[in-house]
Amino acid sequence: MNNPLIQPENTLIVVALEDELPTQLVAGWNVLYTGVGKVNAAIAATEAVLETRPIHLINYGTAGALNPSITGLNRVNHIVQRDMDVRPLGFELGHTPFDTTGHIDLGGPGVSLGTGDHFVTTPPELVTDIVDMEAYALAKVARLFSVHFQCWKYISDHANEDAADHWAENVAKGARAFVEEVIEPLAH
Repeated sequence: MNNPLIQPENTLIVVALEDELPTQLVAGWNVLYTGVGKVNAAIAATEAVLETRPIHLINYGTAGALNPSITGLNRVNHIVQRDMDVRPLGFELGHTPFDTTGHIDLGGPGVSLGTGDHFVTTPPELVTDIVDMEAYALAKVARLFSVHFQCWKYISDHANEDAADHWAENVAKGARAFVEEVIEPLAH
């Protein structure tokens, strides 16, 4: 599938919380706030994709870094579902039984991301570069509906015991970086 030009009228920017990307920073773009977690993200994104039929879905949000060398805004190129654990039945950690989607590769340069339904304060068993709570669900919705998908994450914390405090301190910095490094270049 070719990749048509990303424009406000054919693109849906998907974010968990308005705190992560205030509406006024992306005026003119279609923005969907899903709420936190994989279930909320999947439901909201599915409804929006069916209603608006975008060509592109861009996920932006904050993430915790498991790899201490990763900072700032990062493009994601590989996504796993870090909390899917059906090993007692013989399945690999991170793989959903009888589901052909598995890990999602977006291609190109970037970092690996593990999505799960808990805020990480200690390293998860399935190790990736960074962690979040929605991207896997959004990538899967995009794949199922043949929508081009990009994922950008701003490192707000280091997924440790201080993660909640650091997230609160850094969430606004990520919004500015995303707008300056991704959205503004698209407008030119």
